[in-house]
Amino acid sequence: MKSMRADLNKQEYKSVEEYEEYIYGSADVVGLMCLKVFVQGDQKRYDDLKEPAMKLGSAFQKVNFLRDLKDDTENLHRSYFPHIKGGVIDKESKGLIIEEINKDFEDAFVGIRKLPMEAKFGVYTAFIYYRKLLRKLTVTKASEIREKRIRISNPMKMVLLTKSFVNYKLNLL
Repeated sequence: MKSMRADLNKQEYKSVEEYEEYIYGSADVVGLMCLKVFVQGDQKRYDDLKEPAMKLGSAFQKVNFLRDLKDDTENLHRSYFPHIKGGVIDKESKGLIIEEINKDFEDAFVGIRKLPMEAKFGVYTAFIYYRKLLRKLTVTKASEIREKRIRISNPMKMVLLTKSFVNYKLNLL
């Protein structure tokens, strides 16, 4: 709730600690809540998958921050990344952010592979969608990210869904 309350007034996250605390309260806890449902009360499995679930929540949130940079800075007057000042992103800060997100995705994928089969398809589909969005953000110039919202086309979403389903059915995760 602390992160949601911060959205009412806080406009800039100046330190890594503030940024990480916000992400924990806005995204990591969502991963933990989902995980609790996915493991159906298996505490050992929950404990084993807790860190990857949090990393996945963090990765999703950070991709959203990067994708929504224009709207967050212009309309909400908010800057989440302590790496950038006033929503002005450059090649160097973009590279640091993307490196951080890629590490979160790597750590998260270890957990996705260990999820119960009933949960794996949905989580993996979201994972490949956000990875694709991050790849698109990676090849987009920093100045363009600040000027427009990057998205995945609907036909590409269908391709990703199909790919996810095939990998799931063939147990290639």
